[in-house]
Amino acid sequence: MSYSRFAVMIATSTIVMFGLMYLNTYALSHVEYSQTRTWMAVLMGAVMALIMIGFMWSMYPNRRANIGIVAGAITVFAGALWLIRSQETVGDVSYMEAMIPHHSIAIMTSERAHIKDPKVRLIADRIIDAQVREIAEMKREIARLEVHPTPNGAPDLLSYRDRGASPPEGETNVEAGVNTVQPIR
Repeated sequence: MSYSRFAVMIATSTIVMFGLMYLNTYALSHVEYSQTRTWMAVLMGAVMALIMIGFMWSMYPNRRANIGIVAGAITVFAGALWLIRSQETVGDVSYMEAMIPHHSIAIMTSERAHIKDPKVRLIADRIIDAQVREIAEMKREIARLEVHPTPNGAPDLLSYRDRGASPPEGETNVEAGVNTVQPIR
């Protein structure tokens, strides 16, 4: 088997894994591009390259090329992991685009899980309510920021936890202006 075929296998698998990460969204309208999912797919592709070259070492006789694949995969893994953990490339809009499918997963699991305990059902219903409301809010904010972007050079705003402040007050359906009972399309 050729090294170019190995590279095509890894690249194809990485792209497929990126797409598969969206299969657990609740609604097609919740599928948004996510930088974090991209970095996660790249990370998984690097791990796959390590595992595959490890299992197929004898099929690829060029020891230097194999060591290069291992070194490259480790470097890509470390870089992708840093990008995931630091969120260095994620700004206002890309943050919300990543959070919409994430919230959608919470809706799907909270709605479709076979919950029997009333308190657990209440928690799941609260999660559904909050996630539906927050998805609608994020879509509005994305539209606003696409028209009126945050100025270049604006400072990063710290989370309430990093500021040592109290969390924001909870919202209700009325305050958010969103009917969370309405079906999601």
